[in-house]
Amino acid sequence: MKLTQEIIAAKRDGAELPPEDIRQFIQGLTDGSVGEGQVAAFAMAVFFRDMSRDERVALTLAMRDSGTVLDWTDLPGPALDKHSTGGVGDTVSLPLAAAVAACGGYVPMISGRGLGHTGGTLDKLDAIPGYVTQPDNALFRKVVREQGCAIIGQTADLAPADKRLYAIRDVTATVETIPLITASILSKKLAAGLHGLAMDVKFGSGAFMGDLARAEALAQALVGVANGAGLPTTALLTDMNEPLASAAGNALEVAYALDHLTGKRREPRFHAVTVALGAEMLRLGGLAGSLDQGRAHMEQAFASGAAAERFARMVAALGGPADLLERPERHLARAPLVRPVHAEAAGRVAAIDTRGVGLAVVALGGGRMRAEDAIDPAVGITALAGLGEEISPERPLGLVHARDEAGFAQAQERLRRAYRISPDEVARGALIAGRIEETTRS
Repeated sequence: MKLTQEIIAAKRDGAELPPEDIRQFIQGLTDGSVGEGQVAAFAMAVFFRDMSRDERVALTLAMRDSGTVLDWTDLPGPALDKHSTGGVGDTVSLPLAAAVAACGGYVPMISGRGLGHTGGTLDKLDAIPGYVTQPDNALFRKVVREQGCAIIGQTADLAPADKRLYAIRDVTATVETIPLITASILSKKLAAGLHGLAMDVKFGSGAFMGDLARAEALAQALVGVANGAGLPTTALLTDMNEPLASAAGNALEVAYALDHLTGKRREPRFHAVTVALGAEMLRLGGLAGSLDQGRAHMEQAFASGAAAERFARMVAALGGPADLLERPERHLARAPLVRPVHAEAAGRVAAIDTRGVGLAVVALGGGRMRAEDAIDPAVGITALAGLGEEISPERPLGLVHARDEAGFAQAQERLRRAYRISPDEVARGALIAGRIEETTRS
């Protein structure tokens, strides 16, 4: 066994660490025998020296093994999931999990909360009265087996090394390094015992990785490490230069997802990403022989109402109201003040600072900048204008749902700043800009 400082020094000097050194370090991180200063030094060494694929795989596996690893081999079908790197209006998980379950998959989706400008799946589900986002393991397994999907929060015994490492990275300016991002995401997914994983890696003004090249590098790392660790994974590169849905805010996004499930409203961009990710999951799980077949299965799950039925059953099984789909207005919180925000000039939407839109929701109380911040589920923005859309006195930038006048005023200012209006025609970029497999990109 080496001294911890020897391992840090080796990485500082650019050496490739053997798996046993990485396991030793992560074990010390987990049991507390490695101090915070040593963790910070290690993270900074990785930040500057990077890691090889083998090191990344070893780090991810060591972090997975720092806690409980779930086993779904007793299910009659494959355990499948997706992960998004986060954005604004990204409510895909809710209809996606239900549709994949309707196609024969089992989706034990362990999700997180929002931080900064991005919304979190758990915060959305918390807007559903009675829904238990932290069930015990027995209930979690029961709902997955019987309903086909369960969307819950990470428990303390899943990849606990990640929680401590992330907290130290957060205060030492070492968050934005691909090996540590990759290990953080995948250690939790590997601990979930999955048989297949689809990654949604976003780029653009509302994404963690702003430009396409950086998003592609992250996607390549995620796919390479996941497959190297034994988890079949593909990734899509999707555009976040505008909100994916026209709604942002927790109860508002739940209502949006319900409209999508029931067919009341299905916006093309949101639907396309949901179907594409579902097709990847079904192919990875052997439930579709090709992506085209997977897309057809997903379209049928939505068109037939099977996806909506699965979602309703999951909500009820986890403590939510049995009539949520039929009577969402009875159960979802609503803000007392709903008012349009108009642009200062007519024209077309030429660019959107999507992060700014997300921060407008945060300013209303619908998001958090610190983990301990409380969230107001009722507030947010709906009817958000998309790129290229014509803005006029009849067509506002969006409808702000606020708790009070002060909140509305602040959101109005942020929303106006987030939009650039031009008299010219505007072309949208590709919604899905690339697809990453284990060795090829197409």
